[in-house]
Amino acid sequence: MEIRVQRNDLAKELQLVQGIVERKSSIPILSNVLCEARAGEIRIAATDLDVSLRCGCAAEVVEEGSVTLAAKKLYEIVRSLPENDVRLTLESDAWARIRCERVQKPSSASIRLVADELRDTLQAAKKKHKMGRALAAPQIGAPVRVVYIEISQQRWTMVNPEITDVGSEDFLVWDDCFSFPNLLVRVTRAYRASLTYQDLEGESHSMELDGPMAELLQHEIDHLDGILAVDRASGLDPFAFRTEWEKLHDPSERYGPPKPREV
Repeated sequence: MEIRVQRNDLAKELQLVQGIVERKSSIPILSNVLCEARAGEIRIAATDLDVSLRCGCAAEVVEEGSVTLAAKKLYEIVRSLPENDVRLTLESDAWARIRCERVQKPSSASIRLVADELRDTLQAAKKKHKMGRALAAPQIGAPVRVVYIEISQQRWTMVNPEITDVGSEDFLVWDDCFSFPNLLVRVTRAYRASLTYQDLEGESHSMELDGPMAELLQHEIDHLDGILAVDRASGLDPFAFRTEWEKLHDPSERYGPPKPREV
């Protein structure tokens, strides 16, 4: 299932069902709504066993399907989104993903507030966990395409970052993340990548990345698309507790050598 729908339209329909799903909490399934994507619309149904409500709105249906989701949480997420299209995807592993859409006005006050919060949160997280180089807006509950990076004395706030090309080589990385700070995950990333982004003034920039920096931006852009490193685990036994891995390996072993991509 995959749809694209106007944020305001979806929020309006989800607001209608809130009074119904909140009436009875003793039966967990009744706190959910049924979302069905069919023939150019998303249909939403809810019930408390006494009263039922069906509503819906127009949507671009890329792939038809249906899913039940927590009504209150879905409404809170959609309501907090910027006033753009919302892309909702049901993955094969039964995860529902809401993808952040592009920021239309990078210089807006709301985006600057997100950038400030990313900076402050990253600095606090680095002190707490003794690691980390970047943070993506969804990690602080802001569903917009903004990434903040801080490496040594260099800092970047990237709005609408996009990888436009990758090289022909991949490398293995033992990746970490503030979403699971005590875990390392082995993933495969492109060793080289071309990146475009906008700054907080709306000016466009491009960068050629390789090695750890290329891996980092692939990781952060995955966050913007609702993807975590654990979703990209590679090979046999791809997970390790950080403390156990560090007992057995040198930090330099976090990054493998580049190798031609397997087709």
